[in-house]
Amino acid sequence: MSKQDSHFFNNFSLVLGILFAVTLGLFAFARHVGAEHQAKQVTTDPRFISSTEERLQPVARVAVAGQDNSALKIESAGPAVAAAAVPTSGTAAYETACAACHGAGIAGAPKVGDKAAWGPRMAQGKATLYTHALQGFNGKTGVMPAKGGRTDWPDDLIKQAVDHMMELNQ
Repeated sequence: MSKQDSHFFNNFSLVLGILFAVTLGLFAFARHVGAEHQAKQVTTDPRFISSTEERLQPVARVAVAGQDNSALKIESAGPAVAAAAVPTSGTAAYETACAACHGAGIAGAPKVGDKAAWGPRMAQGKATLYTHALQGFNGKTGVMPAKGGRTDWPDDLIKQAVDHMMELNQ
């Protein structure tokens, strides 16, 4: 190793050491400023306080048999957990719920447009299809949950959705 190489290596090491020291100094200064100024402002911010209090609330309260549960009451989930709007037509009901299975053939559901699969079902008549849609059906090829899993929808809406699917398969 020549004297020039040694001199370059020493200078390069010195520059890197100075840059490292400056970086550490800036980091320490930023931590000091943040701890002195920002932390005080954040912890006194009303939005921060309310969000912290909200996160610290218990997830659930459970009534225990044999204990005083009078302080517990049934509370609504609030506006954040709003029930999905009930469709107003059979077409909308099909698009909202039925198409999930009948569009892709999930769980053995006959696909809309597959006349070979729908032919024998439609031959049984509307009353049978309505019964299977409303009460559910366990068949050889798959399972149909009651009301397609939307038990909160009225029977007439389910019948309209069945009528819509029958129209799509004719």
